Amino acid sequence: QVHLVESGGGLVQAGGSLRLSCAVSGSIYSINAVSWYRQAPGKERELVATLTHGGNTHYADSVKGRFTISRVNAKNTVYLQMNSLKPEDTAVYYCAADIGRIYWGQGTQVTVSS
Repeated sequence: QVHLVESGGGLVQAGGSLRLSCAVSGSIYSINAVSWYRQAPGKERELVATLTHGGNTHYADSVKGRFTISRVNAKNTVYLQMNSLKPEDTAVYYCAADIGRIYWGQGTQVTVSS
């Protein structure tokens, strides 16, 4: 079992930056990958970025070049650095861990004003 807690969301103006954190606990050595998803009002949840156990990364086309996923193993934390934010990035951002089944955090709200 894995427990995930997101933090770092908030309100920012377009063009600004935010860094989201995902603190991971539990069976961390069973984790295959950690991903960030987001869900905007009235839309389906979408994959934003993935970081595999081996260090490979994947980004949605909409965030490539602006967002960076990383981790600090000593802190059991995965980060999502978000730069050049746009109003369309407004959403609840969720952290998810894949250990054969998916565990989700509670989400953190990101609002980008124009």
